[in-house]
Amino acid sequence: MLLDDVAVGPEARYDARESIALSFVAGLQHLPAQQRAVLVLRDVLGFPASEAAEILGTTPASVNIALVRARDGFRPDRTPELVPLPRSPQEVQVVDRFVDAFQRGDVDGVVALLTDDARLSMPPEPVECHGTRAVAAFLRDRGFWGPDLKLVPTRANNQPAFGYYLPDPVCSISRASGLIVLTLSDDRISTLTRFGDKGILARFGLPRTLPDNPIR
Repeated sequence: MLLDDVAVGPEARYDARESIALSFVAGLQHLPAQQRAVLVLRDVLGFPASEAAEILGTTPASVNIALVRARDGFRPDRTPELVPLPRSPQEVQVVDRFVDAFQRGDVDGVVALLTDDARLSMPPEPVECHGTRAVAAFLRDRGFWGPDLKLVPTRANNQPAFGYYLPDPVCSISRASGLIVLTLSDDRISTLTRFGDKGILARFGLPRTLPDNPIR
């Protein structure tokens, strides 16, 4: 990607790098897991095909094939100009509106925040929803949102994320149910990525259970 040849100060250069990095991360999320891993190992970290193959438990030939496919399929879904800077007022506003709608079970409120081509995925499960209508239908069917849900904010890949907790039917606690990562485009949400592996919460310093009173 080419940037305009203009003189900018250190803060502006940092902001540009942040936006480009987030755009790159967003593009990675659209690749299959194997291709994503190969692209990062080979093109980002610089591992030779033989070492990447050893890490992934496959062959160098398979790594090379996956790399070609990853490069062909890699399409950052946002230009840096549309990426809200981390923790900026714009990002905070969108995230706050999402939390409010999500915890109230407000389908229309969530849909209003999504881009027309919004996408929901649940790695490693082969579940993908494309478009606002499909995403809304999925949320209604799964029922992992609403007043009983508790969201605890964190960040993943420098994007807004939440550990989410559902009430235990027996004990007076809420138990971790997974992690939701938001990918933003301008003042909308372009991707919802839901990780159901509860073990990843520890990486973000999030507890496995919460008391009845929500964390504010």
